[in-house]
Amino acid sequence: MTDDPGVEQLQEDRVTAVRNVLRTGSVHSHFQPIVEIDTGSVVAYEALARGPEGPFRSPDALFAAARAAGLLAELDAACRAAALRGAVQQGLLAPLTVFVNVEPEVLDDAPLAELARSVAGVPGNLRVVLEITERALAARPAELLRTVDRVREFGWAIALDDVGADSLSLAFMPLLRPDVVKLDLRLVQERPGPAIAEIMNAVNAYAEASGALVLAEGIEDAAHLRMARALGATLGQGWLFGRPAAVPAPGHRTAALPLPAPSPVPAGIDQASPFQCLPAGVPLRRSPKSLLIEVSKQLERQAMRIGDTCVLAAAFQEARHLTPATAQRYRDLVSRVGFVCALGEGLPVEPLPGLRGADLAAADPVRGEWDVVVLSPHFSAALLARDLQDGGPDLDRTFEFGLTYDRDTVVRAARSLLGRVAPRQVPAVVDRYVGGRHHLTGRLAERVAAR
Repeated sequence: MTDDPGVEQLQEDRVTAVRNVLRTGSVHSHFQPIVEIDTGSVVAYEALARGPEGPFRSPDALFAAARAAGLLAELDAACRAAALRGAVQQGLLAPLTVFVNVEPEVLDDAPLAELARSVAGVPGNLRVVLEITERALAARPAELLRTVDRVREFGWAIALDDVGADSLSLAFMPLLRPDVVKLDLRLVQERPGPAIAEIMNAVNAYAEASGALVLAEGIEDAAHLRMARALGATLGQGWLFGRPAAVPAPGHRTAALPLPAPSPVPAGIDQASPFQCLPAGVPLRRSPKSLLIEVSKQLERQAMRIGDTCVLAAAFQEARHLTPATAQRYRDLVSRVGFVCALGEGLPVEPLPGLRGADLAAADPVRGEWDVVVLSPHFSAALLARDLQDGGPDLDRTFEFGLTYDRDTVVRAARSLLGRVAPRQVPAVVDRYVGGRHHLTGRLAERVAAR
């Protein structure tokens, strides 16, 4: 609250204006085609939010106002409902698919329930892909992983958006297991360089292993299309194929989007601790704490070498084990590794600047474990240990452990730890959005601003 009556009035006016938009149901969607590059067939449409005529027609203005008014969750739900309703009204049913978005700032139990209600009211022949960004996982990992699992139970697929806009998207791909990887438009519009080669390498490796589809955004001309093909994209989206419109243009040849077969939801969010993620029959060894310290440091060094496309998750049992020396190592890790989290009884939400944390309850099985998990596009390893509670000097305490490089096991262990990480507020990003979601650069940003 502020003492400035002018500021208070502005805030009240903003809340009233956004509530009026929500009350009148004036949020609607435009739809942009997504094509199969080789055949030119339209296989899907992306729903892009639009506000009513006036100051809120631009989605970035509408979302900025809703965020400032504390009504972002309500607007996000309204946009999603408008997307599904509009898709049905425009006949965008099977074999077509509709891509819809979710705001990372509103991922908690309420939107999850709202998703369930929205699914219940949708015809069975409406195929849906939910788009998310790496910002959502970085800010609210537990909520997003649960949301993704629930969405898959609905029969919806998952797309990871803006891949390449931030290196974290490469680190989080194996955790989210997207069915569609959407390449950021800069990858097809800018001159190739080492960063684009790194993204291409990681995305193609993931697609080959998982069967995921690669979709290139921002295709505006023949040169962009050639680059999209070279990057491994089989799907394309951009003005070369069609602009967003309230009514999709007739006459397009259509086909089904060939999504990969649904994969089983891996345990590890609520059901299992990292140590419990070790498959039956994995040989377990015993070691004093002194050896595990050195193994942990080696894994941390590996994470350092990988850098900003890496996730490092660790369980410390208790806050007191985050010693000054360990804290210094983790300061260095935070400065060089994409995402770093540490869990332990008594640890705050942010134990160190940039380090994500979680306070483990005494009854949580992770409280009795020593876990260090390293996951990146081309490397995976995990030290998963259980305290045998044999007492004695601290460095001589005995742990039973497994050291694994099996990617599925490492992913399950990482999901288990990230599923316990406390949420953090997502920085507002409202200056480069279309449809309330999509980052813009160059000519495309200018065109959207002019519409």
